[in-house]
Amino acid sequence: MTIQYEQQRLSPDTYIDFLKRTDLGSQYPKERFRQRIEKLLSNASVSLVARNEAGTIVGVLLGLTDFAYWLYVTDLGVDRDYCAQGIGTQLMKRALEIAGGEADIAVYLIANTKAVPFYEKLGMGKADDVMEYNHVEWTKFTVE
Repeated sequence: MTIQYEQQRLSPDTYIDFLKRTDLGSQYPKERFRQRIEKLLSNASVSLVARNEAGTIVGVLLGLTDFAYWLYVTDLGVDRDYCAQGIGTQLMKRALEIAGGEADIAVYLIANTKAVPFYEKLGMGKADDVMEYNHVEWTKFTVE
């Protein structure tokens, strides 16, 4: 199987359709969902898409970076039918390269509990020095 990776901005409809095929579809609050997805997609400094031979999106990584010190991965998802094939690993490696490379860039993210083993396998550890300010209205729902 050949997977193509490219930097590409997705439309909200395309991304929302992809979310339905991943576990990412349950990480967002219901409040102002579509408007916030539109902002996320237009403002991400790293927007990587993985596609199969048919052109179907099978993986996405969105992130914010200063291209000097850090990369914050907001979204990393793989289509459930394509998990455990190295797509998420490749997306992370490519995002790190785009942001400035392993020698200069620290990667941060908030991991879904089920995804922790994946990130640990990549060599990531839990940080003790991350602070949070969160007063966001958050009604859980799943994109369907």
